[in-house]
Amino acid sequence: MERKDFLKKGLVSGALLGVSALASASNSVGNGTTQDSKSTTGRNPEGDPEEVVIERAIPGKPHKGKVLLAIQAHSDDIPLFAGGTVAKLMDEGYTGYLLRTSDDSSGDALGNKLDNEKIAKYYKMGKAYDFLYPHHQMDSIQIQDMKARLIFLFRLLKVDTIVTWDPWEHYEENPDHIATAHAVEAARWMAGMATDYPEHLDAGLKPHAPGERYYFSREPQRINRIVDISNYINNKVEVNMLNTTKGPAGQNDGKKLKDRLAKEGKKLPILGDSDQSADFNYVRDFVFDIDSRRLNFSQISNRELGKQYGLEWAERFHYIKDLDVDPSQNQLEQYIKKNAVPK
Repeated sequence: MERKDFLKKGLVSGALLGVSALASASNSVGNGTTQDSKSTTGRNPEGDPEEVVIERAIPGKPHKGKVLLAIQAHSDDIPLFAGGTVAKLMDEGYTGYLLRTSDDSSGDALGNKLDNEKIAKYYKMGKAYDFLYPHHQMDSIQIQDMKARLIFLFRLLKVDTIVTWDPWEHYEENPDHIATAHAVEAARWMAGMATDYPEHLDAGLKPHAPGERYYFSREPQRINRIVDISNYINNKVEVNMLNTTKGPAGQNDGKKLKDRLAKEGKKLPILGDSDQSADFNYVRDFVFDIDSRRLNFSQISNRELGKQYGLEWAERFHYIKDLDVDPSQNQLEQYIKKNAVPK
């Protein structure tokens, strides 16, 4: 076994398997509608204690007034890796926007652009943005250009939460994913400072840094949030089926498989009897479960991942949230008040 594969399997299995019993136990308490049900894993790759939080659906609109920006390099990234989570967050009240950074031109560029717009419309988002950088060549662009455009969007839309590729992932090979992830993380930080692009302030914008990030990757090394998408797996299937220009979910493969088997005098009951059910069930049960490693480029299927945590379906993230600092809690001044003595 190669060192890379050994490290990946060891770290991921430690993060996933170590929490399964605790997560299952936490699911037996209440009706599963609390957002953060916490359980502790072993150690993260850096050797520090790591906590895995199971995020479940919350009734009502707890995120009303907050803004979500889902950022993908290509039209199928968000649907494949975070399609259920985005559906959940939008259902919980976010105002959402979708950004695609590449032009998806290695194939049908116009078709992919239209698919991206359909995805935003499905999620009832305000708009789909396109940066149109060259497909699979984004490592050739000047990253400062993308950072500047991202900073403008973060400030303009007042983005609170980001869903995108993980900038800290070691084993990503797609240059578009890498460039997008690193530009997003740098721009997110810079957007909160008045000294970067002060002309934005002259135009009426204010410094604003998104404080919450759901980072996904194909082969994650650090997982600290599991999102229960059991109520949103159908949404994930449907939004992936909108990617009709590229696979693996929008190519009517279920119907094709059903027709092929019919010619051989066979059938798969899991596909159902109609063309529509065959396409839907193929995406749900093969792309995101039985054949996920081949069709979805994922180490573990959404159903397998869910079972690890006592859930039906799940997605995984490297989650980061900035601390909410109360300006009134000035520790220096409090210390002075408590400890200063007359001179």
